[in-house]
Amino acid sequence: MLKKKSVLLAGHATSIALEPEFWAVLEARAAALDISLAALLKQIDATRGRRPLASACRVKALEWVVQSAPESPASDSV
Repeated sequence: MLKKKSVLLAGHATSIALEPEFWAVLEARAAALDISLAALLKQIDATRGRRPLASACRVKALEWVVQSAPESPASDSV
């Protein structure tokens, strides 16, 4: 189920609907950067290009999770 949050971006109120798991990643990232969730969303908005904001948030959250994941050990049996 999607969870909706409202934020003010570029002087305009907007709502973003994401799955709770994505909100958790975004909130953790904002905390790690010592910024508000709104400030993080403004950064994502400024760099998203033509991508819808909700999609840009999901992609950034996925990028951060992948970057923070430990590398898997090499396997000889590929």
